[in-house]
Amino acid sequence: MEIKDEFFPGIKKIEFRPDAGPEDTMCFKYYNASEMIMGRSMEDWLRFSVCFWHSFRGTGADPFGFPTVQRPWDDGSNSLKNAERRLKAAFEFFSKLGNKYWTFHDRDIAPEGATLAETNNNLDKIVDLAEKLQQQTGVKLLWATCCLFAHPR
Repeated sequence: MEIKDEFFPGIKKIEFRPDAGPEDTMCFKYYNASEMIMGRSMEDWLRFSVCFWHSFRGTGADPFGFPTVQRPWDDGSNSLKNAERRLKAAFEFFSKLGNKYWTFHDRDIAPEGATLAETNNNLDKIVDLAEKLQQQTGVKLLWATCCLFAHPR
């Protein structure tokens, strides 16, 4: 399984550029993953992860307003196909950012179904895709947890 679509065209892997000026964007000026500090690399000291909910599922809404985030790959549906697109976009993002880890809630990555059996089947399919994308990119799961607060069940 490969990420075939490119969701962030024109954006290459973010690089360390210590000489970057204010006009330079999409680079790390201070974070050098391979720099050694007290016998360990910065990458070992700073285990950054991207939280799937905040970066790929949050809508930008707050108590006083409406959703403001628009993602071209997300059709707004609760379909399995849309969940697959979100996950592929996320792994492209993780890879271009150079993140080694990601995190999620179960319902963030897989849609609820009409029944518990369908819900579980959706999660199984998305977990299989996540495993393939992890193997392809080398991005590892730092933690995952159950969303036990968003469904009346």
